[in-house]
Amino acid sequence: MDHLLIVAHPLIDSVTLKLARAYASELEALGHRQSTHDLYRMGFNPVLTAEELEPLSQISEQPREVVQAQVAVARADALTVIYPLWWDSMPAILKGYIDRVFARGFAYEAVGGQNRGLLTGKRCVLLTLSGAPMSLLRETGKWRAIDMLQDTHVFRSAGFDLLEHLHIDSVEPPMTIEQIASIQERARACARRHFQSVQRARQRKKGAKVPTKKKK
Repeated sequence: MDHLLIVAHPLIDSVTLKLARAYASELEALGHRQSTHDLYRMGFNPVLTAEELEPLSQISEQPREVVQAQVAVARADALTVIYPLWWDSMPAILKGYIDRVFARGFAYEAVGGQNRGLLTGKRCVLLTLSGAPMSLLRETGKWRAIDMLQDTHVFRSAGFDLLEHLHIDSVEPPMTIEQIASIQERARACARRHFQSVQRARQRKKGAKVPTKKKK
């Protein structure tokens, strides 16, 4: 399978990026192909322009970075989005990415106020982090809002089959090596949970040798 990972955090040595690298390496160990789009390192421009809101028939040429991003999404069998929750939402650069890339005519169509997702047949996993414990997010109703506004209104509305939203809570500095390793293992386990059997089934169908991990 071809996987596209979208990651949003300004610090290259952040827990978010460490989690993303662990998840990506596990996918590769399982025999999958993955491409990681680190929005900050790519310098992705999150600002939606007035021209981009014009009907597609009136746009002479879409911005190059938007076209490239849409091609990457279209080619992927699975999308994984990895980001911290800031103010119980996604970083602005990721919200801008969604505004520009998940555009009308590419990710959805709307008729009579009802959205129809155009990215059906693709799988999706969300990996998020927060300093707040999950118990507090649930008690205050914030997790319900996150699920509705992000999981459902963005990714499910675009047609994705959302396999899991894995949330890592109580992430506060300083973190020990052991704590970070535990978070990374949760990300690896998520990749195995959803994609290990899929890849093995595809390889058996093709008569290919299934990769196995060496026991330590």
